Amino acid sequence: MSESTTQSPSRVPTPVDAVAEQHFQGMLDLSPSLRIEVGAPGRDDELDDFSPGGLAAQDALNTRTIAALADAEAESRAAGTFDDVDAVTADALRERLGLEQELHALGAGLSDLNVLTSPFQTVREFFDLVPTASEADWEANAARLRAVAQALAGHRESLLEARANGRIAARTQVAAVIGQARSAAEAAGHFDRFVATAGDTVSAGLRRELEDAAGTARTASGRFAEFLQEQLLPEAPEEDAVGREEYALHSRMFLGAEIDLDETYEWGLELLASIDAEQREIAESLYPGASVRQTMELLDADPERRLHGLDALREWMQSTADDATAAMAGTHFDISDPVRTIECMVLPDGTGGIYYTPPTSDFSRPGRMWWSVPTGVDTFSTWQEKTTVYHEGVPGHHLQFGAAVMQDDILNSWRKQGVWVSGHGEGWALYAERLMDELGFLSDPGDRFGMLDSQRLRAARVCLDIGVHCRKQAPESLGGGVWDKQKAWEFLTANVAMERSFLEFELTRYLGWPGQAPSYSVGQRIWQDVREAVQMREESAGRGFSLRDFHSQALALGSVGLSTLQKAMLGGF
Repeated sequence: MSESTTQSPSRVPTPVDAVAEQHFQGMLDLSPSLRIEVGAPGRDDELDDFSPGGLAAQDALNTRTIAALADAEAESRAAGTFDDVDAVTADALRERLGLEQELHALGAGLSDLNVLTSPFQTVREFFDLVPTASEADWEANAARLRAVAQALAGHRESLLEARANGRIAARTQVAAVIGQARSAAEAAGHFDRFVATAGDTVSAGLRRELEDAAGTARTASGRFAEFLQEQLLPEAPEEDAVGREEYALHSRMFLGAEIDLDETYEWGLELLASIDAEQREIAESLYPGASVRQTMELLDADPERRLHGLDALREWMQSTADDATAAMAGTHFDISDPVRTIECMVLPDGTGGIYYTPPTSDFSRPGRMWWSVPTGVDTFSTWQEKTTVYHEGVPGHHLQFGAAVMQDDILNSWRKQGVWVSGHGEGWALYAERLMDELGFLSDPGDRFGMLDSQRLRAARVCLDIGVHCRKQAPESLGGGVWDKQKAWEFLTANVAMERSFLEFELTRYLGWPGQAPSYSVGQRIWQDVREAVQMREESAGRGFSLRDFHSQALALGSVGLSTLQKAMLGGF
C-alpha cells in the first residue's frame, strides 16, 4: 500500500482527518514550544505548562481524541470515504496516544527529569527557535523570558507530586540538571547570550527590558537548581535502571513497535562485532598494522581531514549538505524545491549536541542542522562528521521532515507536524548513512570509517541501554555480573573513541532516557527489513523494484510508529 500513489492530489479531508486536525490544534493550544517549532500563531507571553494540571490537560486531550476517533472511523466507513490515508492516521493516533496514556498513568511525566530532554531543557532551548527579526519579536521574547519562572514552578510542582508518589529521577540525572540550571543562572549565561543577539534590532528601552527579563529567567533557573539540590537530590535513588517492565513501555514509545528485548540485546552484540571487523579491515588498508583506535588518531592528524574554526565548520557543513541535495534530487529521491534549502547553524558555548529542527509549514523558516559546539572546541574532523551531515540533512532528517510537510493535499496537520517517533526518524537517519555508503558517497576509506564509527556507537548503545535498564548479565569482558553504570562506562570507553567529556554526557543521557538510544539501530534494522520485504514482493510479482519509489512512498507517510510503517508498506491494514 502507498498513500502517495493510491490517493488523488485533490483528496477530500474525511472525518478521521478532522479528528486529527482537532487533536493537533489541541496540542498547539497546550504547547507554546510546539507552536514556535511549527510556526503557528498563539500567545507570546507563555511557555509550556509542566505542572500536574498541564500534564492532566494533555492526557484529557488524548482521551477525547481516542473517543472521537472511534466515532469518526465508523462515520467514514459508513459513508464509504475511509481510505488508505485514514487507515494510517487511525492506526498511528491510537498507537501514539495510547502509549502516552500508559506513561501518564505510570506518572512518568510528573517525574520527568534528565540531562537532555526534560522540561528544563525544553525551557532553555525554546529561545533557540523564537523569532528575532523585529522589535515586535523581541517584545514578545521579553514576555517569554519572564514566563520562565512560571514554567519552572509548574515543573517543580510536578516533581514534588512525583516524589510523594515514590517516583524520583536517579541521582545521576538530578545532579546533571542541577549543573545545567546553575549554568543558566550565571551572568553571561544562556539567557544573557540570547538577549545579546538582539543587537541593533531593538531600542535602548526595550534592551533594558530584555536585560531585566533575562535576569528574572536567570533567577528562576538558580532557584530551580536550589530546589533540586535541597529537595530532590537527597532522596534521589543511586540506581539508574528502571527495570524491564517500565523499560518495555519506553521502548514501545520510542519505536512504535514491540520487540523481543533479549533477542535485540544479542543482536546488538553481534552487530557491534561485525562493525568492528569492518573497521579493522579499513584500518589495515589505510595504515597497515594500526589498530582501530590508532587509525582514528592517524585520521585526526591528517591535515586534509581537519577543519579549524567555527566558520570553517559551518561552511563545510553547508557545502556538504548542498552537494548531497543536488546529487539525490531526481535520482534516488523526489525532492521538491522548498526542501532543497537547508541552513547549517553553529552554536558556540554549547553542549556538543548535533540536531535538526524542521521547517515551518510554509517554509518561511527552512529546515536547519545545528551543531552546538562546547566552549574551547575549535578543531573538527571531516572523516568523522561527513556521515553526520547525511544523518541530519539529506537524505536524513531534513528530507524526512520536508517530504512530510510537502504532503499538503494528502496528510492532515497532525501527520505532517504533530508526531515524531524516534525509531522511525532516527532509524531513517541511520538508514540514510548506510544508503550513502551503498550509493558510493563514502568511497573515501576515511569517510567510510567514520560512518562505521557512527554506527558502532549506536550498536553499542543497544547493548548498554537494554543491559543496564533490564538488569541483564554483563559480558565476561566486563567481568560478568549485572550491568550497572560502571560497567556501562567501561563498555562505552572500550568501544567508542570519543572525547571523555562527550562520552560522559552520552552515558548520562542513556541512563536518564531509557529506550531512546537503541531506537536508532533498531529503527534502522526495521527500515532495512521493510525495504527488503517490499523489494521481494515487487520482484516476486514480476515488477521491478524502484528505490526512488520506495523512498517516496515511505517518506510520504510522515513520522509514524514502525509497526504502522510496516502495515502501510506491506499491506497490513
